[in-house]
Amino acid sequence: MDNDLTIARRAHLKPITKIASDMGIGPELLEMYGEHVAKIKLGAIERLADRPRAKYVVVSAITPTPLGEGKTTTTVGLGQAMQHTGRRATIAIRQPSMGPTFGIKGGAAGGGYSQVVPMELLNLHLTGDMHAVTSAHNLLAAMLDNHLFRGNELNIDLHNITWRRVLDVDDRALRNIVIGLGGKSDGVTRQSGFDITAASEIMGILALATSLQDLRARLGRIVVGYDTDNQPVDAERLKAAGAMAVMMRDAIKPNLLQTLENTPVLVHAGPFGNIAHGNSSIVADLIGIHTADYLITEAGFGADMGAERFFNVKCRTSGLTPDAAVLVTTVRALKVHSGIHHVVAGRPLPPALLQENPDEVHAGGANLRKQLENIKVHGVTPVVAINSFPGDFASEHSAIQEIAESLGVQVAVCNNFIEGGKGAIDLAEKVAEAAQKPNDFHLLYPDDLALREKIEIVARQIYGAEGVDYAPPASRQLDNYEANGFGKLPVIIAKTHLSISSDPSLKGAPTGWRLPVREARASVGAGFVYLICGDISTMPGLSAHPAAEGMDIDDAGEIVGLS
Repeated sequence: MDNDLTIARRAHLKPITKIASDMGIGPELLEMYGEHVAKIKLGAIERLADRPRAKYVVVSAITPTPLGEGKTTTTVGLGQAMQHTGRRATIAIRQPSMGPTFGIKGGAAGGGYSQVVPMELLNLHLTGDMHAVTSAHNLLAAMLDNHLFRGNELNIDLHNITWRRVLDVDDRALRNIVIGLGGKSDGVTRQSGFDITAASEIMGILALATSLQDLRARLGRIVVGYDTDNQPVDAERLKAAGAMAVMMRDAIKPNLLQTLENTPVLVHAGPFGNIAHGNSSIVADLIGIHTADYLITEAGFGADMGAERFFNVKCRTSGLTPDAAVLVTTVRALKVHSGIHHVVAGRPLPPALLQENPDEVHAGGANLRKQLENIKVHGVTPVVAINSFPGDFASEHSAIQEIAESLGVQVAVCNNFIEGGKGAIDLAEKVAEAAQKPNDFHLLYPDDLALREKIEIVARQIYGAEGVDYAPPASRQLDNYEANGFGKLPVIIAKTHLSISSDPSLKGAPTGWRLPVREARASVGAGFVYLICGDISTMPGLSAHPAAEGMDIDDAGEIVGLS
C-alpha cells in the first residue's frame, strides 16, 4: 500500500467554495487561502443559527500505546462513511502541532484512505494560526519583561511569575532557561523557560472562546504572575490584551478543508491533550453543528482525558450537548494492557504481540470496560470502533465484541484505513442508531464545588484512584486560587496518556493507587485550573531519531518523508 503522502497527492479535490456551498456557507463568508483551504468568518454562526442542528458525536479511545490507535483516522473514516449511507457529515479536528510532526509522531491528518487534505498544508503552517498563538503569547512575555525593566510599577514578584514563552518545536534545552543575561540594558535577569505552542494558554483560549469579543475578554484575564501581596496580575493590567487580540483576530476564524472523499473538515486550534482540554474549537462546532446531519469531532488521547474534558470543559462552555460517542480500540492496545507486551515508539512491535491470542485481548479488556464506563457516566451512549490492522485475527475481534457486548455496547470493525469511507459503513449505521437514543448527558460536577472536590471526583470516578495526595506547593497554589476567586473553574488533570492512572507503567484499569498532585496552575483566561501529576513536561524533547531526519525536498521541490 502506498504511503499517506502519495495517497494524499492523488486526491481529487473539489474547490473549497463547492465544499462550503454544500454546507450552506456562501462565498461571502469565506476568506480564501488558495483553491483548497479557506477560513470561515464568524458571521457564519449567526447566519446558520436557524438551520437544523446536527447530531453531535465525539470520537475518543481506550488508553493508547505510544503509537496511537488511529483516532483521527477513525474520525475521518466515520465522516466519509456517513456519505455512503446517505447522510451528510461535517468533521471537526484540531490542527496538528509541528512539534510532534517533526518529532516522534509525524503528521496528524488521519491515514491511508481516511485523510484530511491538502496533507502538507494541514501538517505544516496551514493559515498561520499556530504562528499567531506563538506571537501573541510571546508579545505578552515581552511586555511583562519590559514592565519589569521599566521599574515594575505593579510590584510583580520576580519569584512568582507564571508566564513563560512558547515555540512550536520540540526542544528540551529550552525547558528551563535564564533570561536577561548581559548588560543592564538587556533586561532583568530571572529564571524562566519555554513550553510548546500547543501548551500555551492562548491556544486554550482560541479553542474555548465563543466569539471575537469573548476571545478579547479571555486574553485580558490571563494571569502572568503575582505581586508582592500575592495578588494576581493579569494581561489587562499590563495593557497587553488589546494588541494580543489584534494578533489573534484572524486566527479565531476556523479553517475549512476536506477529506479524500470530499467530506468537509473544520480544522481549528490545537490545545495540548495533557495540560489543556485536547479538543478543537467551540467556534468551529458552533458553525459545523448547522451544516450537516452529523457533526463528528475528536477528543485527544483516551476517554479518561480528551472525552472527559470534552464533556466537562468544552460542553460546559459551549452549551452543546453530545448525542453519541465513539470509542476507538485496537487489538494491539488491549494486548499491551494485558501487561504481557511492551511497545516503544520508533521500535518494531514485539513479534509475540502479532501472534493470534484472544486470551490476551480479554486480559487487557479491563481498560476497554473502564473507558466505556467513563463515557457512560456522563449519560452518553458509546459505540466501540475496532480499528482493524491487516495482522489482526477474527478471534481477537470477537474477543473485543464479547467485552463490549457484555456492557450492552455495539461494536463495529473498521477497515477505513484501506477502504476509505466504505470500510466504516457499519460504524456509521451504529453511530446513527446510538445518536437516536434518549440522551441523559450531564456534567460530572457543578461549578460551585471547591477545586479539591472536583479533583477528587475526577480521580475517583474517571481514573479509579483511591484518593488524591497534594505536594505542599500544590496545596498552597490551590488555596491561593480559591482565595482569588478561581475556585469555580473546571479542572484538568495533566497526567500520562499511557495509563488511566498517573503512572505510565500501570496498564489495564489499575486500582489501589493514589493520584499525586505536585503542582497546580491556573489558566484563568482559558477558564480552567490544571494539576500537574507525575512526570509531565510542557515542552517535549526530540527522540533519538525524530521524524525530521527523514524529511527533505526532492529535485522537483516536493516534500518527501512527511507521514
